[in-house]
Amino acid sequence: MYTKSRLAGAVRTALTLGAATAAFTPVAMAQQEGAESVEKISITGSRIQRVNMVSASPITEITAADIAITGMTRVEDILNDMPALFAAQTGNLANGSTGTATLDLRNLGSTRTLVLVNGRRLPSGSPGAGGIAPDVNQIPATLIERIEVLTGGASATYGSDAIAGVVNFILKDDFEGFNFDYQHSFYQHNNDNGTIQDIVRGDGYDLPTSHVRDGHANDFSFMVGANTADGRGNVTMYGTFRDIQSLRLSERDYSSCALFGTADDFVCGGSGTIPQGRITDFDTFDYQVEGDQFVPRTALYNYGPLNYYQRPDDRKTLGALGKYEINEHAEVYAEVSYMDDRSVAQIAPSGAFFVTDKIFCGNPFLSDQQFGLLCDDRGLTKDDFSEGTYIGRRNVEGGPRQDDLRHTSMKAVLGVRGIIDDNWSYDLFANHGSVAYVQTYRNELSITNIKRALDVVEDDSGNPVCRSVVDGSDPNCVPWNIFETGGVTQSALDYLIKPLYARGDTKTTQVSGYVTGDLTEAGVMVPGTSTGVGVVLGSEYRREHLILEPDFGFTSGDGAGQGGPTKGVEGSYSVTEVFGELDIPLLEAKEFADELTLELAFRHSDYSTDKTTNTYKYALDWGINEDIRFRASYQRAVRAGNVRDLFRPQSIGLFNMLADPCGVGGNLTLEQCLNTGLTADQYQSGALESPAGQYNQVTGGNPELDPEVSDTYSFGFALSPSALPGFNMNVDYFDIEIEDAIANIPSDIIINLCGTTGDAQFCDLINRGPNGNLWVGQASVTATDINIGYRATSGVDIEATYDFDIGEMGGMKVSMVGTWLEKLDELPLPGADLIECAGKWDRNACGSPSPEWRHNLRATWNTPWDATVTATWRYMGEAEELGDPDVPTTFDAQNYLDLAATWQAHENVSLRLGVNNVLDKEPPLMPNAPAGSGNGNTFPGAYDALGRYVFAGVSLTY
Repeated sequence: MYTKSRLAGAVRTALTLGAATAAFTPVAMAQQEGAESVEKISITGSRIQRVNMVSASPITEITAADIAITGMTRVEDILNDMPALFAAQTGNLANGSTGTATLDLRNLGSTRTLVLVNGRRLPSGSPGAGGIAPDVNQIPATLIERIEVLTGGASATYGSDAIAGVVNFILKDDFEGFNFDYQHSFYQHNNDNGTIQDIVRGDGYDLPTSHVRDGHANDFSFMVGANTADGRGNVTMYGTFRDIQSLRLSERDYSSCALFGTADDFVCGGSGTIPQGRITDFDTFDYQVEGDQFVPRTALYNYGPLNYYQRPDDRKTLGALGKYEINEHAEVYAEVSYMDDRSVAQIAPSGAFFVTDKIFCGNPFLSDQQFGLLCDDRGLTKDDFSEGTYIGRRNVEGGPRQDDLRHTSMKAVLGVRGIIDDNWSYDLFANHGSVAYVQTYRNELSITNIKRALDVVEDDSGNPVCRSVVDGSDPNCVPWNIFETGGVTQSALDYLIKPLYARGDTKTTQVSGYVTGDLTEAGVMVPGTSTGVGVVLGSEYRREHLILEPDFGFTSGDGAGQGGPTKGVEGSYSVTEVFGELDIPLLEAKEFADELTLELAFRHSDYSTDKTTNTYKYALDWGINEDIRFRASYQRAVRAGNVRDLFRPQSIGLFNMLADPCGVGGNLTLEQCLNTGLTADQYQSGALESPAGQYNQVTGGNPELDPEVSDTYSFGFALSPSALPGFNMNVDYFDIEIEDAIANIPSDIIINLCGTTGDAQFCDLINRGPNGNLWVGQASVTATDINIGYRATSGVDIEATYDFDIGEMGGMKVSMVGTWLEKLDELPLPGADLIECAGKWDRNACGSPSPEWRHNLRATWNTPWDATVTATWRYMGEAEELGDPDVPTTFDAQNYLDLAATWQAHENVSLRLGVNNVLDKEPPLMPNAPAGSGNGNTFPGAYDALGRYVFAGVSLTY
């Protein structure tokens, strides 16, 4: 019988070299030397089962031990340190947070990363905007046996969404005994940035104490498992409880004020919607209130300190996994899981964000001086209105806005698998998951009530009352006196503040079955080989359903600080698929090829939206000898539009733009700006500039969207030299191109294309306000989803490990995983300029940093004293701001040192202790951080933003 070379087993180990923060960990081989029976295995990326299966596609593995040594309690934090993954939704986002945790392979978007649990789909994460990608909060870290990450397309094997790759969580399903685990962690930081402190102190803002310890987290978990009396079955049950405390931007000196300016000249900036009250026409006058007087405005509102740098989070999970072998032909298995996660995203107080454009001159709250400046000096009487007059007033009396986000998920799997005969096996399962969503938005102001509370007259007794009380349209209205310092009353706040509510659900149902066979005994093989063709044949049905039901406060856009209405969404689609795979040994035991294997896969998908797709894979695995192996693959992958892509209605919202290109210092000429809807006297007006760097856009879904298509090419080699035992290396090149990408044309590009071309297809999408702005009221740019985008990325992944003895002192393991990013390109529409994001960042197109080189280098000492000591060097290369090459903000390369130790103190007791970011490295800072991915003047998902992370844990096993 032909036996694969030593490299086959070594490659399977090498392919699973540990993750970004984890050591490379060898995997037990399925066939041990001298064993009389072998186990057929499959790996992520293929359902074919073989002895000592080796992948023709690069796979990285993270084990349970690797996870423990990182000290991370959030799964997304563990994976985001991998060079191939980029931060998406994390616990460090506030403004724009969905309350979920998502994964983003290759920085191609979290909806292009397929997440599996035991090879089966995780349901959509949340029905809310931005949260539909699978929420890995549903996965308890303590139950993970290993995580397999396959980068590049895998739609032929798993279906839609695997454009960037697959993350497959393999859970423990055969535990016997009892395990209890507890870990406490916190952040420690020394606030000693003298430069920033001078800026903050100079602007009169508060600074945190010099030494802080905060962001505490407690994580409890238990697991209990038992085998049946006959040894043919097992039930494993688990529960986890996690409590993470909040941490505000005010607790770090570098985030205690919102930085503006340039990288070389930071200043404390902020919002023009100020607590003092701002009255302006954005052109000829700009006042703030002092006492009962108008004075020239000088103030900005520092909106940073109240924002959460780490959201509070309470999560509990419960579940069970069971299996029972009825006979060799049928093993029944089941999984049930429950998760309840609640997190609060806190940002600065709401307010009147210039939602009115006139003031009644007879308002009794106006002092004589204020009446004179607004009305009398302009020839207006107390019966007139001061037109074109806007009010900005921050509601500091009402407290910060809090977005209370709760997700409750349930998932159930029931299946049967078994051996048909010596050559054939099968697996048939049903997988159903649902997520219930509850959102409560607190301390928001009602635009309707703001307008009524500011429109004040005198009643018959000379008392100030709302006009709506006099005319009977709103007898509950309470006047809002913003024209006098200290004039706001609690009754006015009670009237103005209106909480917002939304409810929703996502449901995913997957029914799949397949058979896998080995055709050796049937004689179906390439002449000259002893191993027959491996085959998989299967079919799958999947249905996705989503409903989001916001209340009237959300749907009407009445929330003053929401940036526009949140529309309800409801829709569903289904897909029926057939798929197959072939594993064809071409050569065996040749001088130049110990083995040469061809892998083929195909899937046909028929969607209820009248779309069909075909996906396929060609892969070649060439083991030259026991020392070196080459591999190459081409894969066609697709992503069909999800329910939100297809069915969400058009609505107005916000996008980040540094400045209106027709504003002060803008790059468009007067003639070009006239194309965008401006008049000549509005050109380069200060009224065009949003103080917060946020402008309005109309976005929405499109039921006619086609599935987007990608082509992935990869090739590389695996080296395991017999002359250097214990050393393994993998080098793989990847190239992913996505065509017909589901996206909108970025609003800032629409403005520039309109200006430079005058083309009506772009200019008709721009709706400027009365004074030319794009950020007040309904002024906006329309940018709905279409199949027009092109995205591409390429680079090289390098993984290496060297495991060696050091005599009586135990053993050492040195490992490295790194990614060189050759390109990360985006073409928003044909004929536009290519946006090159490799090594760049910006506030819109490229988003968070994409360094050209990232790596993690780890050294682990396995001591003779049942202890392991590990040091990890995490490196993230520099990233330059995309845009004006003369004044870019460049993030320097970042180096982080992590130290950790584990000790098996007793056969039943294991202790761990560690410090990540030992040197308390501060994150790189930027001015005018974008809402969403930016927070605290940096990108906290990409960088260690909070200082040292200290953790200690204990595990008891019986």
